[in-house]
Amino acid sequence: MRTDDEARAYLQTRLLVLSKVLFGSFTAWLGYIAVLYRVYPHVEPRHNGIIELIAFASTGMLALIWRLALARRALSIGQLRFIDAFYSIGTGTVFAGSALLAYDLRSSGYVCLVVACLIVLLRAVVVPSTGRRTVIIGIATCLPLTIATIVMPYLMPQDLPGPAYVSGGVVICSGAIALAAISSQISFGLRRKYAAAMQLGQYTLDGKIGEGGMGTVYRARHALLRRPTAIKLLQPSRIDAAALDRFEREVQHMSQLTHPNTVAIYDYGRNLDGVFYYAMEYLDGIDLERLVADHGAQPADRVVALLVQICGALHEAHGRGLIHRDVKPANIILCQRGDVGDVAKVVDFGLVYEIARRDAAGLVGTPAYLAPEAITDPERVGPAADLYAVGAVGYFLLTGRRVFDGKTPADVCVQQVTAQPVPPSQRGVAVAPALEAILLACLAKRPGDRPASAAALARQLRALAPAGDWDDDRASAWWDEFRRAPEATPSRPSLQTITIDVGSRVAQGEAGLRASGGSFGGREPCSVAPSTGV
Repeated sequence: MRTDDEARAYLQTRLLVLSKVLFGSFTAWLGYIAVLYRVYPHVEPRHNGIIELIAFASTGMLALIWRLALARRALSIGQLRFIDAFYSIGTGTVFAGSALLAYDLRSSGYVCLVVACLIVLLRAVVVPSTGRRTVIIGIATCLPLTIATIVMPYLMPQDLPGPAYVSGGVVICSGAIALAAISSQISFGLRRKYAAAMQLGQYTLDGKIGEGGMGTVYRARHALLRRPTAIKLLQPSRIDAAALDRFEREVQHMSQLTHPNTVAIYDYGRNLDGVFYYAMEYLDGIDLERLVADHGAQPADRVVALLVQICGALHEAHGRGLIHRDVKPANIILCQRGDVGDVAKVVDFGLVYEIARRDAAGLVGTPAYLAPEAITDPERVGPAADLYAVGAVGYFLLTGRRVFDGKTPADVCVQQVTAQPVPPSQRGVAVAPALEAILLACLAKRPGDRPASAAALARQLRALAPAGDWDDDRASAWWDEFRRAPEATPSRPSLQTITIDVGSRVAQGEAGLRASGGSFGGREPCSVAPSTGV
């Protein structure tokens, strides 16, 4: 269920809508009456001046409540419920008084009665309410008009006998109240069911952030802490029980990771429908895929600083036996923490591999960042595969281009295994030879030719001489400009899984493949995700 504050805010919003509709309707009605009496002056009631004065005063009071109270400040639930009841009961009382004052216009009683019934139905549609409250307010709204129908035959004979005149009014009111109560009960029940569906434990889902092949990510808030949180939902229909069990163990391991550059896991569990979810730190920033797409290739010093942070997160994970297996720009979020800019957060640790594997030989990942051994022998992927991806990410940040491009994911997979990367300096990028050498070492085909560990890679990066193209002042200025710019929504395409005949495509590169230590045994599945996927 939503919190009391959310319920209060929603009720106030709906009362604002009701105020606008009532004000517009009453204004139109007054205009119609004024024109009617000008065209047909003989039907104008004797006390029409008093009726108009009451009508204008009532409409003015409605406008004051709307503009000075509802639209300007947050009101309490008690105040809002009072306004809700006041609108309906006040409308019924005003129309009852108008009907009595216009006793010489025989149709006035029933006209006012019908208008009041429409108000009862309007309130049921606009304002969230239980059926019981709608019945009580409906009765209170129609009661003054019922009294008016009892009195009016004594003021002037009507077309119907007194008992028939009164009973007809009661029937009309009763029907309107019954319809309003049914409408309120249905809409209120649906809203409660919707709120329950958007509730996971102590978390309330606000809106969808992105969607991937196995799950959907929502922005959420904790009921008590009220901190922004990201919730990832995994549908049981899209994964089997064994994969779900592996995922649960993986989340338990992830929750133990404490490195500042690793996204923090707050909680996990299953709801009553069997949907598994985990709650993690909400990152209000930009992923590295969007960073390059929107701002181009990045300065060398900034790239080095980001890679060092990524290595720190991977080093802790590798030390706990966890391998990311899908390091890519879209899985690295650049954000601010406090006044510190350029904080890199690595997300989706090990989840894609554990959850979305189709079989023992398959691997879900992004072709542009897959290490050769992840394609040739995914069962034996180790920490070195993550370091390969780090090198590919650094290459992408520095050059604005991926290490390998192809017309199809299969082409990229083949190049990862058989082709040598073009050095960044040959792509027209001014890069220090030492940095280029580190990136190319990460992209070595053999795992043993890459840096020994994420910590070792971080040490090599920190030892580089500064290029002087990025510092704290430039970072602060960049983030100030980023926060002022209109927010762009990144595309989040779903994960895709394809099966390709890799062996037939590497016939000409057989020697290079054997040199890399891998082999293909006919058809190998290669499950891939677009580089901007969740």
